[in-house]
Amino acid sequence: MAYWLLKTEPTVYSFSDLEREKKTIWDGVASNPALKHLRAMKKGDEVFIYHTGDETAIVGIAEVAGDPYQDPKSDDRKFTVIDVKPIRRLDHPVSLAVIKKDRRFMSFDLIRISRLSAMPVSPGIWEAVLEISHQPFAR
Repeated sequence: MAYWLLKTEPTVYSFSDLEREKKTIWDGVASNPALKHLRAMKKGDEVFIYHTGDETAIVGIAEVAGDPYQDPKSDDRKFTVIDVKPIRRLDHPVSLAVIKKDRRFMSFDLIRISRLSAMPVSPGIWEAVLEISHQPFAR
């Protein structure tokens, strides 16, 4: 199993929307590096859902519900989508400000390549985010 992060603008599609719908097609990824990551995802991989915009925080965990496939809304084979389903909301969101202050995240693409909408997450970074999410004061 691999770990990933997907970004979404919560005013467009939020983790609450995913919880309510139980499953969704994750589409709208257009950059080549992000599409490369999307194509590497496999059924069963876990994903942090990160809210952009005013919130800028990791808010929940989802699961890749199937292997990547061509976007059914596009004739261009380049555009790939995945299905995701919610696992759980984090105890406390982990903000970008908290991540930027913690040296464990120096290599995290969320900081290094901030515009990337889909990215891998190392097991060490995954565990560090989960650890922080259990601390109500670390927002």
